[in-house]
Amino acid sequence: MKILVPVKRVVDANVKIRVKPDGSGVDTANVKMSMNPFDENALEEALRLREAGTATEVVIVTVGSEKSAETLRAGLAMGADRAIHVKTEAPRIEPLAVAKVLKAVIASEAPDLVILGKQAIDDDNNQTGQMLSALLGWPQATFASKIVIGAGTIDVTREVDGGHETLRLALPALVTADLRLNEPRYASLPNIMKAKKKPLDETSPETLGVDIAPRLTVLKTTEPAGRTAGIIVASAEELAAKLKQAGVL
Repeated sequence: MKILVPVKRVVDANVKIRVKPDGSGVDTANVKMSMNPFDENALEEALRLREAGTATEVVIVTVGSEKSAETLRAGLAMGADRAIHVKTEAPRIEPLAVAKVLKAVIASEAPDLVILGKQAIDDDNNQTGQMLSALLGWPQATFASKIVIGAGTIDVTREVDGGHETLRLALPALVTADLRLNEPRYASLPNIMKAKKKPLDETSPETLGVDIAPRLTVLKTTEPAGRTAGIIVASAEELAAKLKQAGVL
């Protein structure tokens, strides 16, 4: 079984983002970048399936600028077998464009399973996995918290309101990973050094025949409003009155 894991380079989850003064987007200059946390869970699960003998090869792929190679090397250091870099200097790539690029990569790689993060923490769209599944015509299971591979099938447990739901999909299939799926490993220093020397398979959207021109226009980006001070009430009656006034009760 071959598993393909798409990964994305995003602003590190521990960094407080800054909006550009002109409101055109988020300022990423001199900001620490990392692999999208949900994609780390997806890659970790693929590596565990390979280590269990269920999978034979784990291939990672990213769509992005020259600097996105750092994300691929981080994935190789974790244990991925190969890496594919779809290079583009486009400042913004929408989920549909990414899904079309991934479909073209899948056509040549022919994986049995695709695992990717349920969403990226930079745009929070939660769209690429679902769009890719539709383009491929593959069954999908989103927000996976547990994966079990069977004979030509995959059982995916996902969290839903009030409990858990388990879906059985026929392979090939697509799964999006939630944070509760696993705890990603840390790459060892020797593996990090080895990953720096590993070759990356490079291509481009143009070579794959995909138009990644944006279809949407970002009008303005603003930071969320600061929290206002709370109100201290003297009694439960006053609290109830305040809540009614606010339309909560």
